[in-house]
Amino acid sequence: MIVVDTNLIAYAVVPGERTDAALSVLGVDSDWVAPALWRSELRNALATTMRAGKLSLAGAVDAFERADRLVTDADLQDATEACLRLAAEGRTSAYDAEFVFVAERLGKPLVSADRKLARAFPDRVVSPEEFVARH
Repeated sequence: MIVVDTNLIAYAVVPGERTDAALSVLGVDSDWVAPALWRSELRNALATTMRAGKLSLAGAVDAFERADRLVTDADLQDATEACLRLAAEGRTSAYDAEFVFVAERLGKPLVSADRKLARAFPDRVVSPEEFVARH
């Protein structure tokens, strides 16, 4: 089991330059967990991709459905204080802090291609390439 962020989920279900890296992670560990926030973030990413003319509505719906089968929602009960602490510690958004919180709570790595997040939490966040190389 690993914790993944929305970027990695999007890379796995929307073809692009980072798709191979995301699918390599999936090949190593297919048990993906994320805070339910990923759903809204992915919808937004899909809408942006549609506006750019790179994805049809049907393609976006299909991508979301594939992601929905791929990711399990993590429980964030009683997470407010910890998420706010992490956001302050890492100087990140509370959204990003939720992903870090889930990884901490589960004792699992957070696999993310977000370099800023990796710099903020170098002991908790691992890039897709690093994750695959370690396994």
